[in-house]
Amino acid sequence: MTAHAVSLIDSYLYGFVLQESSLPFSGTEELAEVAGAILRDLPADAHPHLAELATEHALKPGYAYADEFGYGLTLILDALHPDEAPPP
Repeated sequence: MTAHAVSLIDSYLYGFVLQESSLPFSGTEELAEVAGAILRDLPADAHPHLAELATEHALKPGYAYADEFGYGLTLILDALHPDEAPPP
């Protein structure tokens, strides 16, 4: 189980850092341009949750993708010890 846990956490860390460093924008203004282009080409009924993520989260003032890291890591750690996970 330890080997699985280390592999999972290592992959999550590596993947998050790789994605964060590869984002095609560097600020909120560029984010709005990239998201706007994606949303223009995205059929609203085909991917409603992706459209909601962009409009209701990523494009809101104060959103920081890096803040998602802690939430995801908590999910992983809680899954490794489900009996010790705090109630929702």
